[in-house]
Amino acid sequence: MIDTPCVIFAGGKSSRMGEDKSLLPFGDFKTLTEFQLSRLSKIFKSVYISCKSKSKFDFDANFIEDVSSDAIFAPTTGFVAIFKELKEESFFALSVDTPFVDKEIILKLLKEDSNNPHADATIAILACGMQPMCGIYHRSLENEFSHMLQTDNHKLGFLLKNSKTNFVYFEDEKSFLNINNPDEYKEALTRVDAIINK
Repeated sequence: MIDTPCVIFAGGKSSRMGEDKSLLPFGDFKTLTEFQLSRLSKIFKSVYISCKSKSKFDFDANFIEDVSSDAIFAPTTGFVAIFKELKEESFFALSVDTPFVDKEIILKLLKEDSNNPHADATIAILACGMQPMCGIYHRSLENEFSHMLQTDNHKLGFLLKNSKTNFVYFEDEKSFLNINNPDEYKEALTRVDAIINK
């Protein structure tokens, strides 16, 4: 089991989906969030769920609610709340809508992070671009996230490009499928049995 805490980000607006994707049924689970929580709890000793309000979920978990305005739907608010809540120097961040990021990917990111002790973050990158919501973030970025929130700047990519970020390249883009719209949700449902039985 991995000591580094894992945080599932489940506070997005889901505008392209048309409904809250964190609450979509997935596999044998009532919600995608519960699916992620179940599988990641077999990898990490501690798993948290970052959200705007835990009231939308009807199951028990370690929730970290952000303290921002209801008008702001950005990971920035979650990062600020997480750094206030957690005592650890770093945590693994994963978006709720990437259910196929597996243990092998996670272990590779953690290994590369440990090999770069001065990095502010270690983030997955594909040929199509960086994956800001899949990687390790360090407390050295806490003040920058607070500043971003104060100045209404929510561009994670800009932050990572201008910080000491260790980018780790992956070839298999299928493992990083984001469930952003109904078609991607349908595709993910056709693949869920494979990951459950893996």
